[in-house]
Amino acid sequence: MLPKNFLRISSPGRICLFGEHQDYLDLDVVAAAISLRFYIEGKPRSDDWFMIDLPDTGEQEKFQVKGELPYLKKRDYLRSTVNILYRLGCRFKIGWDITMHGEIPINAGTSSSSAMVVAWTRFLLEASGNLRLGKKPEQVAELAYQAEVLEFKEPGGKMDHYTSAVGGLVWIKFTPELNLTRLNVPLGKFVLGDSLEKKDTTGTLGSVRERVNSGLQMIKNIEPDFDLKNASEEDIRKLSRTLPPEIKNPLLGAVLNRDLTREGLKLFQRASFDHREFGRLLTEQQKILKELVGISTPKIDRLIQAALEAGAYGGKINGSGQGGCMFVYAPEESETVAHAIERAGGRPYLIEVDEGLRENR
Repeated sequence: MLPKNFLRISSPGRICLFGEHQDYLDLDVVAAAISLRFYIEGKPRSDDWFMIDLPDTGEQEKFQVKGELPYLKKRDYLRSTVNILYRLGCRFKIGWDITMHGEIPINAGTSSSSAMVVAWTRFLLEASGNLRLGKKPEQVAELAYQAEVLEFKEPGGKMDHYTSAVGGLVWIKFTPELNLTRLNVPLGKFVLGDSLEKKDTTGTLGSVRERVNSGLQMIKNIEPDFDLKNASEEDIRKLSRTLPPEIKNPLLGAVLNRDLTREGLKLFQRASFDHREFGRLLTEQQKILKELVGISTPKIDRLIQAALEAGAYGGKINGSGQGGCMFVYAPEESETVAHAIERAGGRPYLIEVDEGLRENR
């Protein structure tokens, strides 16, 4: 039994199945919440102090909410979430003793920070008695996106927050307005592999995004009606042929990745799901991300190859890239695949598709 007045919120990390580096271009993505979660546990205090222990990083935070909080460091997500909600009228009559901890690899491409902000947003809504602002998981996701991305003018998109809040397997369309569709496909086990290579999430995202947007602007100077959502591969090859490779390649990668995402969606919508074909499409996407978008690393390539040789159906890098995690689809021989990733120098995790926000469980 949970103690009286004990509040426990958790939210999952995520993997991007199709559409890596697509959400900030307003192109469709297919993502899955995974069975590695972030937990926030709290008990009310007799005063108005928030006392927060983060044992995973050895940090501690404390503050009183008497107005908007000043930021004490880059990407101060705990305070930015408080500020977003404070602007919406949330007030905190009492403080809390809080512990935050997670199972999700940190700074490794599996949305540990977004899962934290999603869970923290829901916790604060409960703590302030303002659940009306987050009755639906999608509302929590939007608030978390504001706190993590918009507040600090970061280059990320909304995929992480919506996948973590809603959970399961989701198809997200971003235009003309955000539309999320749950996909009911009985996927088997995945193996996530942490390369243990540290990455610069915002730096990599910003670099790729900047180069793609720069290329789009150059093309629109020639062809004002150009639309990335509808342009064919032939169109992009023709219009980008004079651009430098560092701009042309990720732009072409965006179009090929867009088409592969559409192919993946057709697969998910078939009456009978082809698990082998799903694996093949993952590996096909990895080729695009490696050769054109340029976000893979030699070690991640080795981890994927080791997993394929051990029986995985297919796999790809996960997240912004240049380090962090990869994953493979391994509905059979998942333990063998995990051992192969470990022997190749990675840290493996057996994972499945999981639910979204959870309270008091």
